[in-house]
Amino acid sequence: MKTRPVGRTRLAVTELGFGGASLGNLYRPTDEGTGRAAVEAAYEAGIRYFDTAPHYGLGLSEERLGRALAGVPREDYVLSTKVGRLLDRNPNPTGSDLEVGGFDVPDTWIRRWDFSARGVRTSLERSLQRLGVDRVDIVYVHDPDDHVDQTIAEAVPALVELREQGIIGAVGVGMNQWEAPLRIVEETDVDVVMLAGRWTLLDRSSRPLLDACAARQVSVVAAAPYNSGLLARHRPEPGARFDYLPASDELLRRVHALADTCERWDVTLPDAAVQHPLRHPAVVSVVAGLRAPAQVRQFVERYATTVPADAWPELDR
Repeated sequence: MKTRPVGRTRLAVTELGFGGASLGNLYRPTDEGTGRAAVEAAYEAGIRYFDTAPHYGLGLSEERLGRALAGVPREDYVLSTKVGRLLDRNPNPTGSDLEVGGFDVPDTWIRRWDFSARGVRTSLERSLQRLGVDRVDIVYVHDPDDHVDQTIAEAVPALVELREQGIIGAVGVGMNQWEAPLRIVEETDVDVVMLAGRWTLLDRSSRPLLDACAARQVSVVAAAPYNSGLLARHRPEPGARFDYLPASDELLRRVHALADTCERWDVTLPDAAVQHPLRHPAVVSVVAGLRAPAQVRQFVERYATTVPADAWPELDR
């Protein structure tokens, strides 16, 4: 699998990345064996970039990913996690995090926003313990939508210091919107942006951010290429969702039009959805949440399918 360099760093990531939210039981349980098999299938398929976060399953994703990669030489893969949410003991557990956090795990821990320099260092130290490794390659500031000023003043500088000390390899920000990352890219020394759902076959709204990143040698990791599943099948099913909410009639009309074009060129909507983000020069990897080995194999097959060059202008229109 091809790799692309991350910003101005020495890191390079594979064009496909493994998203670890499902290892944390996103929406429904994933058993330990299935999750481990998914990680192993990804590695066997050539994927060498793995992403996780404390938020995913209140630390469960980090723990499972660490166990699954324990037998792999550390220099053979790129690992990223995130900061911004500290996990504290929950004084009033209800039994499940599903309603509050979206993960089907016991709520023995509770998330606490912390974008201070001290909070960043504490979060990273705890992540290293859960992952069972001595370093991570990329650290993203996670979802600082309401904390952009503090992220610029404290969180990013703290990570830059760790990068300069050689403790981490790259500094990033990970969000579901593009406006705040654009400001962070313009005002700080980040290396990479993880952008979820805003640079997809259907949603091209983040082009100003991507163009700015390309001009500044900041890389983009395009996450959630299926837009919450709307682009994951040949045709959207009844009740299909976009950004976790029911898709509007107008969105469904556009998706069917994209599917019509794909069929004329003998490819599928998901094939184009996986490959589209990599067409922008700023994008270095496409990351999808992968729960089981079959999903991994499907993801890789979609990446490997040839989409005719003449199909892209039609899809763009």
